[in-house]
Amino acid sequence: MGAADVVPFIPIDGVTLEDCVTMARHVGEQIWKRYQIPVYLYEAAATTPERQNLENIRRGQFEGIRAEIASSPARKPDFGEARVHPTAGATVVGARKFLIAYNIFLNTPDVDIAKKVAKAVRFSSGGLRFVKGAGFLVRGQAQVSMNLTDFEQTPIQRVFELVKKEAARYGVAPLSSEIVGLIPKKALESAAEWFLQIENFDSSLILENRLSAVMGGKMALGGLRAGVEPFVEQLAAPTATPGGGSAAAASAAMAAGLATMVASMSRGKKAFVQYERALSEAIARLSELLEALKAAIDADAESYNAVMKAYKQAKDSAGKDGVIDDALKQATNVPLGVAERAREVAAIVETLKPITNPNMKSDLTTAFALARAAMEGALANVEINLESLKDQVFAAETRKRALALRP
Repeated sequence: MGAADVVPFIPIDGVTLEDCVTMARHVGEQIWKRYQIPVYLYEAAATTPERQNLENIRRGQFEGIRAEIASSPARKPDFGEARVHPTAGATVVGARKFLIAYNIFLNTPDVDIAKKVAKAVRFSSGGLRFVKGAGFLVRGQAQVSMNLTDFEQTPIQRVFELVKKEAARYGVAPLSSEIVGLIPKKALESAAEWFLQIENFDSSLILENRLSAVMGGKMALGGLRAGVEPFVEQLAAPTATPGGGSAAAASAAMAAGLATMVASMSRGKKAFVQYERALSEAIARLSELLEALKAAIDADAESYNAVMKAYKQAKDSAGKDGVIDDALKQATNVPLGVAERAREVAAIVETLKPITNPNMKSDLTTAFALARAAMEGALANVEINLESLKDQVFAAETRKRALALRP
């Protein structure tokens, strides 16, 4: 079709297919604006059902598009004028899932058998969804050549088994198979689980996956318990810090984390597409709250330690009340901030209930309970600090803010 034939955006890690759609449409628009190359959108980014299939857009290749782009409404580009670029042609930009190019060699040179097997396997002829296929003769062997367009819906092991079954009808069998290009690790993990019949398999059982999660901060060595256990043990230790304030901040952070998970797992799904903007806004705000609350876990302990230090220093200071009050004010502001953020998390959780997957209702219930508990605990810490303050103006203003947070 052009110098840059196809530009696909593929979600690999940390992004959704919907994110890729947004990027594809932005890039498509910029290609036209900057280079005057007409752009067609395909797959998940397509603006019409007909353009979801790349073959429909490519039909006729460059010559066909050049001949019809100005006269056929079906050939009108999504971005740009109805004319091809004189040297760069046209470009297709889209968003799709990872495509696996997977070929299976049969123990026969009869290419007709490969073609029959491919016909039985590919979706266009009534076979497996998300499989495209054809038969070829390669290096003297019949080959079933396939593209798997969604390995999560139609896994590679299912494709292999069907090819094997269809080939057996003609008295032949798979000889070997090959991957052309790259393949997601998840696809091979799924195949390994299937063929090895591993009970209770989980990808975290794979050494490299576990190490990657630990190094990336997503998991502690030893599992989830190992991640939380040191903090819980510190809470249980006979020391003043960390205490209730840090626990409240941690509780609110967990609430924000759970709410983020629920919103993220609903965003990008067809059933909730009408709530895409609201979910994205909620995720963005929850991310900010989560970071602030995580920081407050240490900040609360540090502010308490600062109060203890102020009391010790005040013994030798003429203005001891001022020194202590300054430390107490900071020790009050930290849990007050936690309470305010916890209340906001709880409010966001309430807005998520009608616009997210109902099967995750228990997660939102837990998040709400954690946020409310965090708010109550944080406000208790606020009050106990205010009782020791000499600055009654500050105390009165703070109590007013705290009272406004209570339901």
